[in-house]
Amino acid sequence: MILNAAAYHFARIDDPDALAATLHSRAQESGLLGTVLVSPEGLNLFLAGAEDSLQAFLSGVRNDGRFAHIIVKLSRSHAQPFARLKVKVKPEIISFRRENASPLEARAPAVDPPTLARWIEQGRDDAGRRLVLLDTRNREEYGYGTFENALTLPIDNFTELPEALAPHRDALADATVVSFCTGGVRCEKAALYLRADGMDNLLQLDGGILGYFEQVGGFGYEGRCFVFDERIALDPQLQPMVDIAPAASGT
Repeated sequence: MILNAAAYHFARIDDPDALAATLHSRAQESGLLGTVLVSPEGLNLFLAGAEDSLQAFLSGVRNDGRFAHIIVKLSRSHAQPFARLKVKVKPEIISFRRENASPLEARAPAVDPPTLARWIEQGRDDAGRRLVLLDTRNREEYGYGTFENALTLPIDNFTELPEALAPHRDALADATVVSFCTGGVRCEKAALYLRADGMDNLLQLDGGILGYFEQVGGFGYEGRCFVFDERIALDPQLQPMVDIAPAASGT
């Protein structure tokens, strides 16, 4: 079995090129494939490989004090879902192109998966306010699945989210709005930006859909969660839509 890891962490990186070179060397030596994005605001990675090798790599990441508390979401597949290793330096670990949207000093308030599951069952939050789930992903992604009755927006890129949400904001004023995405990184930015823009009734789902699947399962969710590799999408048991067969060995 192959171990798959998805993780992100916001931290100030003074020399992202140096960190990228170090991580590339370590991942390559460990036989890992996938994508690592490094920027001045932090780290975002999707990697897969042999369990011992990947766990050793992640331990090395955590040994860097800037990433000591990085949260990693793990799943397994029968074969490697990535074709190659890519380590890139980018201006942002997820492109949003808005000022003051990087949670380096503080993050927007979050709701944990068990609490959200309870709110979904109740149809309201603990204060009695109606609940609205806001999908911050694009139309291709939520086409594979989303929370029941979630507000989805006709966007192709994350950068389009604020403008696409604008026509709905008045109608959401009396609700508790919980934003969600695949693993949580997009909501870190979107929730922070939108709250600063006056949407103080907006929360983020801690850990995203994958974290919800890990802790709660599929309660209130319809379909699968799109992922960015050859598995295509995962069900609430974190099983792939396409279970890639291991490569045949030569004889």
